[in-house]
Amino acid sequence: MNHIFFTVFRRLRKPLITLIVVYAVSILGLVLIPGVDDQGRPWQMSFFHAFYFVSFMGSTIGFGEVPYAFTDAQRMWTLVCIYATVVAWLYGIGKVLGLFQDQAFIRLLRRFSFVRRVGRLHEPFYLVCGYGITGRLVVSQLIRRGIAVVVVDIDRDRIDELESDPLPLSVPGLCADASDPEVLRDAGLQSQHCLGVLALTNYDSVNLAIAIATKLLGKENTLPVICRSEAETTTNNLASFGTDRIIDPFVTYANYLGMAIHSPYKHLIYDWLTNPEHRSRKSAYQKTQGRWVICGYGRLGRALERSFEGKPVSLTMVDDNPKPDGLELDFVQGLGTEAVTLKQAGIEGAVGLVAGTGNDANNLSIIMTALELNPKLMTVARQNSNSNASVFGAARTDLVMEPARIIANHILALIKTPLLPEFVEQLTAQDERWCRKLLNEMNALVGQNELDSWDFDIDAEDAPAVLDDLQQGNSISLRDISRDPHGRGRLLTVMPLMLKRENEYLLLPESQTPLQPGDRVLFCGDSRAYRQMGWILANGNVLDHVLGKPLQGGWVARRFRQWRAERNQAADTGTDPS
Repeated sequence: MNHIFFTVFRRLRKPLITLIVVYAVSILGLVLIPGVDDQGRPWQMSFFHAFYFVSFMGSTIGFGEVPYAFTDAQRMWTLVCIYATVVAWLYGIGKVLGLFQDQAFIRLLRRFSFVRRVGRLHEPFYLVCGYGITGRLVVSQLIRRGIAVVVVDIDRDRIDELESDPLPLSVPGLCADASDPEVLRDAGLQSQHCLGVLALTNYDSVNLAIAIATKLLGKENTLPVICRSEAETTTNNLASFGTDRIIDPFVTYANYLGMAIHSPYKHLIYDWLTNPEHRSRKSAYQKTQGRWVICGYGRLGRALERSFEGKPVSLTMVDDNPKPDGLELDFVQGLGTEAVTLKQAGIEGAVGLVAGTGNDANNLSIIMTALELNPKLMTVARQNSNSNASVFGAARTDLVMEPARIIANHILALIKTPLLPEFVEQLTAQDERWCRKLLNEMNALVGQNELDSWDFDIDAEDAPAVLDDLQQGNSISLRDISRDPHGRGRLLTVMPLMLKRENEYLLLPESQTPLQPGDRVLFCGDSRAYRQMGWILANGNVLDHVLGKPLQGGWVARRFRQWRAERNQAADTGTDPS
């Protein structure tokens, strides 16, 4: 607050001094020039009268000559004062208007307002650095979950879009360089309510600076940071000082595609749990084992080479540059947009094609040309610009790689369902028959609707009502907390996926499995069921309702029952209840 006042006074120093000098000289002149009263006697104006007259004269109110009519000398001096004060006021007002139109001062006011809004946040929030496609997806989903967010982006247009986006909660946003530690401090980096920092800018160097500042300046140096990285050197650098999560969209998607080829049912389960726009079950029946042609030996191509290693596939790389030294895979030089190049790569006998260049037009051309030569191909296209989404949707591709959406889905899975990575790890030990059965159950649960997932601990923070009941010696099962609060006996559209008890994992636990304090449970179902289950876990009255117990009521009801018990006891003993 002080720096704003100092800025205002520094910028308005000259007009303020001008006004003060003009008023001081005007007042002094009126005091020194003699006048006469209504009786014709000499009269000297006091400083109070002079200040009063100059004040209303300078604002052109025009009350007249007070308290007595002026002499010619006083009127001459008044004429000088009128023009002097008007000029001084015009000069001062012009400077004030110029100050409030100055972009530097406007940025200062916005930053001050932003700091105040962040300071008034008394609920847990995430600090999101970068409001591009990824940031927008992450922010909207977090707000949908009721989690507060603070946004920093260097692009003014993006912050304007944040203010105009139809979000159900207000999101503080600041246009500034997120790599500046002072900006991160103002954005709540050291607030006790900050849950973590998401570095999602398009520049690895900025994300690296954010991660370093978070680890050094965050509360107790333990604040988690999730960082986007698109270069191997940046990934190694981030890992060297303990960055909690590093997400490379190309490596993530390569692993995702590798799972789709080797374990299609496991891939679909993962896809359904992390991607709102999940794939159809029919995709599991596509032929994926055989020859794959990968157009573009850049970051995505190299990641796919590592991910496909050991899989029952053979790879042919197509790239406009000469074959790299040491590359043992089949290689064809060319863009892949020409039929002759694709034929050299064996596209007519291939099972899959990845159009992974950095140019969307080339990728679409590759897909269209390849499908003309082999209509049965499984096609994967890299989409670099979000504005081309409709074109890729019409291109008949089986999978579209959108780096922004991949990062957003991965981050949201980590934030909203921390137990999900452990479930996926346990899932890898299961065979495809087991995964197929689980996928059928998930499909019967929600069909083609969006499948949500969530987890919670049986503790005082996530499930206080359940914990209190268990500590009283009562038994509560998974089925009990899956009941619909609006219809006793009816179950919510949910399914327990995993129960973690100490260091043991129980996949697909039975509905009658009893809960214990300290358990961690992973559920999937629709979003409405998630909100209702949270109501059951937190509210003792709702829990009693679904368990069929008499309601305990709130504070008033408890006080009434206590008063009635005291009255009955007094009546039995014959004592005065008061």
